[in-house]
Amino acid sequence: MTIQRLVSRVVLFGGAILLGACGTQPETMPEINLIPKPISIQEGAGSFKLKSGMTVAADSGLRTEAAYLAEALRNSSGLQLEEARAGKSGNINLRLGLDDPNPEAYMLTVDPEGIAIQGASPRGVAMGIATLRQLVPVDSRDSRIPYVTVIDAPRFDWRGAHLDVSRHFYTVDQVKRFIDLLATYKFNKFHWHLTDDQGWRIEIKQYPLLTERGAWRKFNGQDRECMAMAVREDNPELLIPEELLRIENGDTLYGGYYTQDQVRDVVAYASARGIDVVPELDMPGHLMGAQQGYPWITCTGESSWGQSFSSPLCPGKDSALMFAKNVYSEVFNLFPYEYVHLGADEVEKTNWKACPDCQARMRTYELADEEELQAWFVHDMENHFNANGKKMIGWDEIVDGGLSPTATVTWWRDWSPTAVTRATAQGNDVIICPDFLLYFDFIEQGRDLRRIYDTEPTAYRADWRLTPKQARHIRGIQANTWCERIPSERRMQYQVMPRLLAVSEMGWTRPEAKDWSDFERRFVAQVDRLDRHGINYRVPDLTGFNDINVFVDTAVIEVGCLLPNITVRYTTDGTFPNAESPLYTGPITVTESTRFIFRPFRPDGTAGAMQTAEYRKEAYLPAATLPDRKLENGVRMIYHEFKGRTCAGIEKSEVVRSYTLDSVAIPEKLEGWLGLIYEGYFEAPQDGIYTFSLMSNDGSMLYVDGQPLIDNDGPHGDKRLTAQRALARGWHRIRVEYFDMNNGGMLSVQWRRPTDETFRTLSGLKH
Repeated sequence: MTIQRLVSRVVLFGGAILLGACGTQPETMPEINLIPKPISIQEGAGSFKLKSGMTVAADSGLRTEAAYLAEALRNSSGLQLEEARAGKSGNINLRLGLDDPNPEAYMLTVDPEGIAIQGASPRGVAMGIATLRQLVPVDSRDSRIPYVTVIDAPRFDWRGAHLDVSRHFYTVDQVKRFIDLLATYKFNKFHWHLTDDQGWRIEIKQYPLLTERGAWRKFNGQDRECMAMAVREDNPELLIPEELLRIENGDTLYGGYYTQDQVRDVVAYASARGIDVVPELDMPGHLMGAQQGYPWITCTGESSWGQSFSSPLCPGKDSALMFAKNVYSEVFNLFPYEYVHLGADEVEKTNWKACPDCQARMRTYELADEEELQAWFVHDMENHFNANGKKMIGWDEIVDGGLSPTATVTWWRDWSPTAVTRATAQGNDVIICPDFLLYFDFIEQGRDLRRIYDTEPTAYRADWRLTPKQARHIRGIQANTWCERIPSERRMQYQVMPRLLAVSEMGWTRPEAKDWSDFERRFVAQVDRLDRHGINYRVPDLTGFNDINVFVDTAVIEVGCLLPNITVRYTTDGTFPNAESPLYTGPITVTESTRFIFRPFRPDGTAGAMQTAEYRKEAYLPAATLPDRKLENGVRMIYHEFKGRTCAGIEKSEVVRSYTLDSVAIPEKLEGWLGLIYEGYFEAPQDGIYTFSLMSNDGSMLYVDGQPLIDNDGPHGDKRLTAQRALARGWHRIRVEYFDMNNGGMLSVQWRRPTDETFRTLSGLKH
C-alpha cells in the first residue's frame, strides 16, 4: 500500500481506532512537535505508557535496528527494554513489508496495544525509530506517548551533513554523537572529510607515515586564531582541547587519527541509524597532510605552498598516481557504501605548468591545458573507483575541463552557477550545498534560519532555469561544516544547531507542506530536548535593539528572545556579562549615552554569544547642502579592480568603470575581485530616528553625511548590522563601500523611516 493510499485510509478510519472510551475526561496529551515535518500525523485521544522492562519484537532482518532503538532510548530516557521471546509480539514491534517504492517510507502507530513501526526497508524502519525517539520524553522511565499514526517518506534521497575532522580533530565518541544527532533528524548521509592540508586522519597501512607525521602538528595559524577568539569572545569552547595535545621532543603537538578498526566501528554505528558514510580524501589538491611523510608525490618532491593553495599531487608521475590508488584501495575496504568523495577542489596548478612529467602527460593524451590535466586525473581516479565497485563524487570543480557521464557533483561554489546547469543537462546528479547558505563554518546570522528554511533547492539560483528532467538530477542537499575555526565539539554543535533542523526539513518535507511559523514553533519545542541532551545550540539573536541606537531625550530598551528557557544578563561598564551580572527582568530606561552588552544564558548556566547595543543621545543631523547643479536620478557606483581585505584601499585602486543604479546593488555579470563605491543623496521626509541595515558578503561600510554609521568591514560570510541616526528633514548624503574577494558576493542596504514597521530598500536616490 503506497504512502498516498495509507494517508487516505488513516484520514478516514484512523481516528475511530484511537479514540478513548466514551464519557471519560480527555487526557492531557504531550504536544507532537516533530522535525522534519511528516507527510501525515493523525492524533488520537489517549497515550501509551512505555516503561522499562517492556519488550521489542523485530523481524529477522531488523536486529540491528532493534538494538539501535534499545540503545537510543536507554541513553536518552533511561528506559531498559528487553528483547521479546521468539515468535512473540512485543510492546514495540518493528516490521518490514510496507508497500511503498521509497525505501525510507515508514508508518508508525501508537495505540492501546503498543507501538508499531513498519518500513519499506530497514532504512524505513530506522526513519520510524527517529520519529519515535522524538515522541519519547527525555529522562523518564515511565514515558507517555500520545496515540498517533504517522505516515511518512522523504522528498530527497540525499540528506547529508559534512564534518571536517582534518583542520580540527574529533574523537570517535564525538563523531558518534554527531551521527546520532543527524539520525534524530532523519539525515541519511554523513560526509566525513578525513584529510586536508592541516592533517591526515585515517590509518593507511601501506603508508604509515601518513598518520605518524601527518596527523600531528605544532599549533598553526588556525589554532592560534581560535585561541585568540576564545579570549575576545570570553568563550572556552574556542580553545584547543587539552586531551588532543601531546609533548614530543619538547614541542606541544595537536592532533589525532582513526585506526581502521575505529573507522569500521563508526561506519557500523551510522549504518544502524540509517546513515551511509561517505569518506573524502581530498586529491589532487589539499594534500599537504600527506606530503609530510611522502613529499615525493608532488612535482618538485617537496611539500610547499603555492600562490593560493598547497602544491598538489603530481599527475604526471606514475608513482604519485599509484600512491593515490593504493590509498583509496584501502579506503574502499573500510566503507561499504557505494559512493566515495575524491574532493578535487581548489587545486593550485602552478607546479603542473613547470613540471616536465605533467607536460609529458599532457602531450601523450593531447590535453589542451592544465584544466584538462585535472579532468584527466579525475577520470583516471574514477576508473579506479569503478573497477573496485565504487562511484565517485567530487566538488563542482570536476565539471571544469570535462565531466565524466557517471560522476556525481557536490555543488558548493555560489559564484559558479553554470556547474549545476551543465552537469544536470549532461545527466549527472548534483548535490546542493552552496557555501553562502549551507556552509556552517560561517557564523549564523539572525535571518539565516529562515533563509535556509525558505530555500527551494531545485531553484536556488534564478538563473538556473532547470527543465523538469534536469531538476530530477538534483539528488538532494547537504550542510557542510568546515572546522578551521571550530576546535571543539561544543563549538561544532553551536555552529550547526539550529540550522541543521532547517536543513532537515528542507531535505525531507515537500515544499507545499512547509510553513515557517509552524517550523519556528516546533523548533522552540525541541529546545528542551536539546537542553536535556546537552547540545550546545546557538540561542537566536536577542531582539528589541539595533547594534547602534539613537535617541533625542530618553530611550526604553525592551529585550526579547524567541526561546522561553533563556535568561538574559547585561553589563554597561564594558566587561563581559557573567552569571553574577545584572539580570534583565523588564524594560530599561536610559537618558544618557550607554553601551550595553547583553548575553543569553541557557538553563545549564552556559553562556551564548554576546550582543552589543550602543545607545547614543544626539541631536538631529542637519540636512546636507546640495551641490549647485541639477541632481540626476539614481545612485552613482564606481567599480574598482581591487584585491584587498578592507574597504580602506578601494578608492586608491584602479577604476574600471562607473554605473548609475536605481539602488545600492551589485550589477549583474560583474566578475572577479570587486571594489565598489556608491554615492548619492536620499531624502528624509521628516525629523526623526532613522534605522539603517547593511548586509554584505564580504566587507562593507556605510556613511551618512560623511560620518561612519555601520562598520561591516573585513572578509566574512553573510553578515547584517543595523544602526540608527537622528536626521533632520531634507536631503542627506550616503556613501557605501564594498569589496568581494570570493567572486560571488552580496550587498544590501535598507532603511526604516520613523513611521515604518519593516525595512525597505533604500531607493529614490539622486546623485
